[in-house]
Amino acid sequence: MISFTPAAPSFDHPLEMLRACHGKILRQGEILQKLAAHLDCHGCDTEAQLAAQGILRYFETAGQFHHLDEEENLFPALRASDEFAQTPLPALLERLLVEHVGMLAAWDALRPVLSLLAAGEQVALDAAVMNDFITRYSDHIAIENAELLPLVPKLLTLEQLKTIGQKMAERRGA
Repeated sequence: MISFTPAAPSFDHPLEMLRACHGKILRQGEILQKLAAHLDCHGCDTEAQLAAQGILRYFETAGQFHHLDEEENLFPALRASDEFAQTPLPALLERLLVEHVGMLAAWDALRPVLSLLAAGEQVALDAAVMNDFITRYSDHIAIENAELLPLVPKLLTLEQLKTIGQKMAERRGA
């Protein structure tokens, strides 16, 4: 039988894993927007609870792992490259790290409301908090996909990428 579904990326290809994670993060943002609209029409029903639980689960696990993959593995490997200083990466990595702090702060602002919704509490989802969270992540992902990830294969060897992939897998207990 022919499968028309693309194979999921593996830890053998860490850049594809990072891109796939970016896609999942963007989808979680879409779910968050749908949750807000759903709450306006239906309140905190079972569907809303499940959506909030899913968003929480994603950002408390895979979302956190993603930042660690970059901060503890990818960024240090890039910094160790002989060509690092001759690229736009020194300033870009500093910017991305600052953005990570802002993204985590946005998550910290959103998480308490999602936790209440996940528990079935009827609470309002602040549009400004939600939009700040979504915008921070989507803007950050656009920069990483356009500016960071295309440079990685130019600076790191296949062996270095394999090591990063192994560390990503270990972080997830895979």
